[in-house]
Amino acid sequence: MCPADRDDHSEKHPRPAIRAGAMAADLSKVLVVGKSSINRVVVSKIVEKSGLKPISESPEAAEKTLAGYLPGAVILDGGPDNKDCDRLMSAIDALRRVSGKPLPAVILLSTRNGTPESLGLSSVIDAVVAKPIMPESLQPVVDRLTGRG
Repeated sequence: MCPADRDDHSEKHPRPAIRAGAMAADLSKVLVVGKSSINRVVVSKIVEKSGLKPISESPEAAEKTLAGYLPGAVILDGGPDNKDCDRLMSAIDALRRVSGKPLPAVILLSTRNGTPESLGLSSVIDAVVAKPIMPESLQPVVDRLTGRG
């Protein structure tokens, strides 16, 4: 195989979609972020049921992914205190300002029930889904925020 024909980009490290010098969102991809690999697998399976392609990352690796890639949505596992992914908020906010749209859509998986406002969360978060994560609670939110519902 010719090296030029080889595609070295996997779902783990997707190719950035660049259009006219700015990043264009890939609405078929959802970045699933959390410290727990088990929770990321569970959430990724739910995302796949919506016909979307999950990209699973730890919070640290997600920073690098967001630096060169704009998914249609991001699902953040907030951990026990809703703060496990706080370091990503400024990067997500910057992506939204550059795109001029509320993209990526952001869902926080939380140990508490409520709205982003009632829980005192970042304005970057579009929806909160309370744990335990079940397909019937998460999938409708994913579908609504990605325009599939």
